[in-house]
Amino acid sequence: MALNSDYTPDTSGLEHRHKLEGLLDAAIERLERARHFAKASHQTAALDITRRLGAQPGGVEAIYARIGRLDTAGIFHGGDWEHPKSLQPGLAANTLWQGDKITATLEYLNELRFLAVANGDLIRDDLTDEQARHFLSQVLALNLNILFEGSSEAERAQESVLGTSVRTLYEFLAERIGLEGILDELIAEIWRILAQRPIQVDSVKAMISQIAACIYSETAELSGKSIGNAGMGADRLISALFGPTQGCREDPGLDAYYERLSTMDANALAQEASGFARAMHDTGLVSPYHPVFLRFIAQDNMDLMPHALGLSSTGQDALNCYRDLVKNLVLEAIYPETSQAAYGLALLLERGILFMPPIAPGFWHFISIPLAPSVEELVSSVYGTTRPAQVFLLAGLLNVIGQPFGVGQGNNPTCQAARALSMWAQDEPAYLMQTVVWAARDDEVVVHFEGQAISSQNVQALPPHLPPRDVDPVSLIVVPHLDRIYCEMGRLCADRPGDPHQWINREFHGWWVGRGCRLAVDVPTGKLFDYEGFVRDFVAIYHPTYNRNRPLIHPQPAGIAVTDVRGRFVGWHAITITRVTLDLEHVMRVYFFNPNNDSGQNWGHDTVVSTQGNGEQYGEASLPLEQFASRLYLFHFDPQDQWTPQAVSSELVDEITRRARESWAEHR
Repeated sequence: MALNSDYTPDTSGLEHRHKLEGLLDAAIERLERARHFAKASHQTAALDITRRLGAQPGGVEAIYARIGRLDTAGIFHGGDWEHPKSLQPGLAANTLWQGDKITATLEYLNELRFLAVANGDLIRDDLTDEQARHFLSQVLALNLNILFEGSSEAERAQESVLGTSVRTLYEFLAERIGLEGILDELIAEIWRILAQRPIQVDSVKAMISQIAACIYSETAELSGKSIGNAGMGADRLISALFGPTQGCREDPGLDAYYERLSTMDANALAQEASGFARAMHDTGLVSPYHPVFLRFIAQDNMDLMPHALGLSSTGQDALNCYRDLVKNLVLEAIYPETSQAAYGLALLLERGILFMPPIAPGFWHFISIPLAPSVEELVSSVYGTTRPAQVFLLAGLLNVIGQPFGVGQGNNPTCQAARALSMWAQDEPAYLMQTVVWAARDDEVVVHFEGQAISSQNVQALPPHLPPRDVDPVSLIVVPHLDRIYCEMGRLCADRPGDPHQWINREFHGWWVGRGCRLAVDVPTGKLFDYEGFVRDFVAIYHPTYNRNRPLIHPQPAGIAVTDVRGRFVGWHAITITRVTLDLEHVMRVYFFNPNNDSGQNWGHDTVVSTQGNGEQYGEASLPLEQFASRLYLFHFDPQDQWTPQAVSSELVDEITRRARESWAEHR
């Protein structure tokens, strides 16, 4: 890119890092000169500078370059980290996430020290390179969620004092320690994440790329033994991305593959179509070669499109009825840079969404709308300029409507907006499309609260209009508007008794939200309030045995008390109840959507959320009813319905109550 004469490079960040490096060097010198009994008085200053330097781009590299001096100078003197052999890898992440500034920074430095020993950059008599490498392999294997950018509610609520430095550190470790020692765990984790079919899979694709580099590198020296039982799973993942068909099996490059397509006969093209569809539906991942093929056949071979998307008879009917629209969606939205949109389009067709009268016209309209300059700038700043912002937004819309349960909140504290997008994609896709149009074209969303119009651009005294992180393009532009509207709704009913969500949810999410709202907690005191009645009402309304076997018609918003692996209360969280029914083992389960990026969480006391194997749809989570109800604190219902709470089994009520009182309600 040519630079104009007015261009001035931004060096403020680099200058700040260099300043911190100089301060750290000076602090190390003071620590080196200090006597043993005086080390403690100089450690704090060095640790404070280290913490600030770690938050800067390139900071972890700068600290690693000084880790030998820090260790020799006595940064670990007088504490648990002075004797590295006694340290436990299972405690490392908890210390980084939940420790105070001093302990978290010491653990940060300790893991860099282990890396230096493992790589031969630091020699210690009490720690071998093999021991250091094994320690770090265990740390990485135990904390793959950090590498996958999938913070749980517990981690989000207990954000490390080191902030994003923690993830930067683990990425730094993974790049330099190699994946050999954690390959089995890494591959298993990838399959577990993919079983939930998230929309955002960039981090997963990056991990698969690392695995491929690791396995096929001449210096990796990976044997079948080191790969373990996950080897076949690794092959499936790698081939799904880099060589899903015979025509691109050796990963020839996109341009070379396009040239090959023009020389293939009808039979070869049909085999390519089937191969792409099989790999896509098997993994939920779309190879960059897939869009090249789709765009090729969209020109004059649309008969292959159903096979290339892996459509059933339902999807084929939708495609045949809206052939021109599907062709335009492929050509306008599906490129190698937006390859996942092919999966979104396939699932959208499978849902039969295009048969809803507003949807097809809505897509034709969205293809041609102009974007507000601020929106175009935002999308381009996040997703790049290789394609116009309109392409990324249209691709994102295909994904969200095709995968309502794949919407994630990213590493953001809000869950209400992500839940709303998912709920609209599932139940009111036309409203979702219109909301995206407002946000994209006008950079404004207007919603009514009890007859009063609320504009996202006119909300006063609210948090800054900051974009969310690590989300799909639709969430990127819409969530900031929804967050501000949600906060304003909270302000408008702040003086009302009880939880404001009993008014907000039905106005914010849609007409189908039950007008009745039941709370387990007295809001002013935080104590349980008529908890037995709360439990009886929930079971009587939602449990098919007690509600005359009435299925849930519309997804309903609910609130849960999230707990950590020890059952301790973490915070309140918004989810959507999607259905309640028996699983294959005849266990009554509640199926729900959790806007967190990874629903497979351990909430303590044997309450482990399931995401597959118990009848879940892609992206759903589930728990046995008594376990789910024990974490529930708010639910909606239709007050005109009739139910009989007295008929609910006392044993079931007692079991739910016991589980609640042993976890989040222990001191309530």
